[in-house]
Amino acid sequence: MKTTPLLCMFAAVFLCIAAAGCTDSNAEKNVLVVGNHKMVDARELDQGTGTGTLITEKIIITETLVGTEEDFSLKPILAESWKMINDTTWEFKLREGVKFHNGDEMTAEDVKFSIENINAKQPGRTTLLDYKGSEIVDRYTLRIRSNEKNPLLPAALHSPDTAIISPKSYDAAGNYVGTIGTGPMKLESFNEQTGEVVVVKHTGWWGGTPTLEKIITRGYPNPGTRSMVLENHDVDLTFDPPYSSVDRLDALLGVEVLKFNTPRTYKLDLNMDHAPLDDLNVRKGLAYAIDREGIVDNVLYGVGDAAAGPFLPTMTWANTTLVPYTYDPALAKQYLAEAGWKDTDDDGYIDKDGKKLSLKLLTYTERPGLVPMLEAISANLKDVGVEVTEVAMETGAISPMLNEGDWDLYLIAANLAMVPDPEYVLKTWYTTDGTTNRGHYSNPEVDRLVAEGHNLTLPEERYAYFRDVEGIVYDDVATINIAYYGVAILMWDNVQGFAYDPTAHDYKLSPFMTVS
Repeated sequence: MKTTPLLCMFAAVFLCIAAAGCTDSNAEKNVLVVGNHKMVDARELDQGTGTGTLITEKIIITETLVGTEEDFSLKPILAESWKMINDTTWEFKLREGVKFHNGDEMTAEDVKFSIENINAKQPGRTTLLDYKGSEIVDRYTLRIRSNEKNPLLPAALHSPDTAIISPKSYDAAGNYVGTIGTGPMKLESFNEQTGEVVVVKHTGWWGGTPTLEKIITRGYPNPGTRSMVLENHDVDLTFDPPYSSVDRLDALLGVEVLKFNTPRTYKLDLNMDHAPLDDLNVRKGLAYAIDREGIVDNVLYGVGDAAAGPFLPTMTWANTTLVPYTYDPALAKQYLAEAGWKDTDDDGYIDKDGKKLSLKLLTYTERPGLVPMLEAISANLKDVGVEVTEVAMETGAISPMLNEGDWDLYLIAANLAMVPDPEYVLKTWYTTDGTTNRGHYSNPEVDRLVAEGHNLTLPEERYAYFRDVEGIVYDDVATINIAYYGVAILMWDNVQGFAYDPTAHDYKLSPFMTVS
């Protein structure tokens, strides 16, 4: 058959497309397909039931009153300015002309609704607001009252949980119908069966006209799957493949790998309701048994650093005098022996009163470093005579075990900067009633110091004060901090304009990215 020039052109185009492994995004210009680390649950789209991270950072349909610069200092977003009126009242001046996705203008009434919505439905997420109520001064001015003096309140409003939404995100009966935010993208569809979320650009966004036409977000909980769909060009951008594959992926033609430090710490929570984890000598023994440097080098492949206190050393408020607990199996055994745990029958396991020291170690599978870290930590603990039961499952599967207290150690990659202030972590992780104090660590001195430090207003004074508190929980081994989290962002080179936000959870997309 004779081949025409037109057929030759179509054949060449077809071969070019096949070779490129084109994604859905290539069917339209500036459509970004993202591989997220978990399937989206319908509740995550609702400001009142989700964490705020998805809607504010991953699909950028909502915004907060307050943002942060790269050094974690505060900056205006939906609030133009704020000031303390008295010890318990902050006044916020709102940005005028901000339009919700339905065209309504954002007012003080909408902001009040949003804060009270999350405060009523998830009060644990607004603990640091110490919210008492709000007063509408005028259309663009709102006063927010706390129960007691609260210098932390503007920083607490950086949390994506406090994202501003329209009351019309709910029907007259209060049922969720779809998030209406102010962000650069707006919700178009959500597939409950597949978890796929589609957002399209908000042409009325106050920050300018987005270049992205659409973002399609799909969930891939398995790190290996994320690597595969990126290689197949089923997605344009993803993050955190198996760390062992990062160098190989970076070598692929057309693939770019970016590595950043992100405000997370790999840590072990210890269930202090379970003896002997309530014994400081046992906790110190476990801390000295873990080879942090070996884990960073051989498990995380250099994506991260050994951890001392909970805070990254680059954070302004971090106590940089703290150093990681050294890997010292002999010292670990000494501390365990002081607590009465010795190998009395030469079976390789330490025991006391006829019982082995046996611990149940849990983690979840969505993040690539956790399962291999669990295996390495388990091996370290076995080397000092601790019997370990390893459990690694998706978050939904281990949640009941955590809730029921059926665990001893929980390995987690915990966020440090939901609120850009040291009190956020020290209060929620380490005070007796802390909202994420899973292990029920309790030290009355820490409770007192955190409560008193809350009232300090000058940043440098606060930072110096809370450095001392960080030193106490470090000495108490309130958590065993393993490593500071590094994130690997993978994208094809047809994606341009990605800018890393070091204060975000893993990553935050920019509406001014392009996909050719």
